[in-house]
Amino acid sequence: MKQICILIPTYNEKEVLPYLYERLQRISNQLANYDFSFLLINDGSTDGTLETINSLRQQDSRIELVNLSRNYGKEIAMMAGFDYAHGDAVIILDADLQDPPELISQMLEYWEDGYEDVYAKRSSREGETWLKKWTSKKYYKVLQKMATIDIPKDTGDFRLLDYKCIEALRTMRESQRYTKGLFSFIGFRKKEILFERESRVAGTTKWNYRKLVGLAADGITSFSIAPLRLATILGFSILTLGMVLLLVFLLKEFVFEMNVSGITGIVSVMMLLSGIQLLSIGLLGEYIGRMFIETKNRPLYFVSSEHRGIVRPEKSKRIG
Repeated sequence: MKQICILIPTYNEKEVLPYLYERLQRISNQLANYDFSFLLINDGSTDGTLETINSLRQQDSRIELVNLSRNYGKEIAMMAGFDYAHGDAVIILDADLQDPPELISQMLEYWEDGYEDVYAKRSSREGETWLKKWTSKKYYKVLQKMATIDIPKDTGDFRLLDYKCIEALRTMRESQRYTKGLFSFIGFRKKEILFERESRVAGTTKWNYRKLVGLAADGITSFSIAPLRLATILGFSILTLGMVLLLVFLLKEFVFEMNVSGITGIVSVMMLLSGIQLLSIGLLGEYIGRMFIETKNRPLYFVSSEHRGIVRPEKSKRIG
């Protein structure tokens, strides 16, 4: 019987976990030809999520828990899940039930057909504001143009990954993570499933615009040097424009003997050059800052406690 590990990063999801478990239990009972386990990564929750998970563990031995020492963010929590996951395939599922777990059966069908990465693409986004939908659309458009790999738009982390994909993802230990890009980077045979995203069953979203902007910056800078190249092109363009304006000023002043006031032109050129310099320094700072963080080579996370029914090989015990 093939083993399927459902990986669920959780942060302050006390209200929704009982609903999630009920639906997962129903699905796993319907798919009795698979051996399911539910690996929950508690990412430093403060609302009683840990106690709720432990209560569910008393009811079902298939539930496994990795309790991180603090809140590291979803990207790191997923990496911890990759380290501790086991089985023939792993399904990443958000706890908020916006991604319907009922798609698991369809994912398994495509996996059995030979696909190694079966991902869900949103055809609609219920429960999200028009601003979030608009900014998401524009972001993916920019990312597609800048990134050196193809990153599908309107896709989240909800997907089935063959175990060979998990082994590949474990090798990439960068701390500034954009896992959606890493899914594309590792390759393997992929299959898309369309679905309509639902509203949250309970609780509130943990993503604010500050976190989303940070994730967007990670996505662009992790898979593209286009911002640096853009700064170079823009700097060269401004330099050329400045030289042309200076030449025009000199011609009018000394060749055509026109009385030209140079204060406005000089101030404008100085402002343009100062702006491009600051922009370029800022972009360089983004990349240098990431290099500084990565060279520290710190562990990605620490585990406070773990409760697992199945122990993976020794390499699963690494903590970073």
